[in-house]
Amino acid sequence: MSVRCQVTGKKPGYGNQVSHSHHRTRRRWLPNVQRKRYWLPSEGRWIRLRVSTKGMKTIEKLGIEAVVAAMRARGERV
Repeated sequence: MSVRCQVTGKKPGYGNQVSHSHHRTRRRWLPNVQRKRYWLPSEGRWIRLRVSTKGMKTIEKLGIEAVVAAMRARGERV
């Protein structure tokens, strides 16, 4: 499974690791993605999301119902 946030869509960033001698090698920066359960009161069930810490703050601010509605509007399966 890819390292991608289901709420914000964050994915790995790519670039160069530059050493002290200026030797460059490719590397990637992974988002801080956690697996978390949320209770959906309207449906009376738990859902499990792969969400970044920024996505968790978004859920706290807007509420899980609004975030799930936006995800479904984008066509994602929840």
